[in-house]
Amino acid sequence: MTDVQTFAGPADLHLHSNHSDGTENPGQVVRQAHAHGIRTVALTDHDRTTGWDEAGHAAAALGMTFIPGMELSAKHQWRSVHVLGYLFDPENAALRAETGRIRDDRVGRAERIVRNIGRDYALSWADVLEQTTTDATVGRPHIADALVARGIVRDRSEAFDGILHPREGYYEPHYAPDPLTAVRLITQAGGVAVIAHPATSGRDRMMPLAYIEELIAAGLGGLEIDHRENTESGKRTLRQLAAQHDLIVTGSSDYHGAGKPNLPGENTTSEEMVARIISQASGTAPRYP
Repeated sequence: MTDVQTFAGPADLHLHSNHSDGTENPGQVVRQAHAHGIRTVALTDHDRTTGWDEAGHAAAALGMTFIPGMELSAKHQWRSVHVLGYLFDPENAALRAETGRIRDDRVGRAERIVRNIGRDYALSWADVLEQTTTDATVGRPHIADALVARGIVRDRSEAFDGILHPREGYYEPHYAPDPLTAVRLITQAGGVAVIAHPATSGRDRMMPLAYIEELIAAGLGGLEIDHRENTESGKRTLRQLAAQHDLIVTGSSDYHGAGKPNLPGENTTSEEMVARIISQASGTAPRYP
């Protein structure tokens, strides 16, 4: 997009609705962002774009700029890697086919996990479906919500730290493309690709720098550095890498409603970086007030 209209900050470019694993509908997510002072917002549900229209209308009603986005699931070795895509063409055939494959496998994987848990706990697939909406792809957060509803755990955090943790033996893997494929799919659809929270601690620690440089060569546009899950040492390393390659640097809340303690605006993206995303994208346009 060569024409960057005026938009207002602060900007939060990573929020989820109940079309994936958030607990609020897209309109509610946007209104929550507005209530926390955000004036430019992106909805980035996992592997789907079905919330864009509702979120866009809500943003327009509040005088906000809406940046259509998505968080595309990927996997590097054992690491779960999420690639944020902004302003891509949602009708791009290759990207639609890949997200459809990811979503279909998520459902099968969720059913397998529930069967595993059901051997030891009073949990059924019907319990999980009660925690979902029509448009949502069933995933582990919905299983966590079902465990809460059943009184087996207190909240999502306890579920993920306990029963849903891989060490407990109920975990099942799911299909996801490698990050190189994810970045190429987003950029070929006219979008800007940004690696979400790339410097987390523990098992999902940061990808090797040499591999991130491969992603940059493949078209990676930026890194989400200001995020509560990134380590301080990781942030420093990422800032050096971003400066070296002139990457876009974002900061976001990763808001999920009641599903996580994250709040809109706890980290934000500068107007300069938002403008760079808009100017580099060619797949779809922002929705200005």
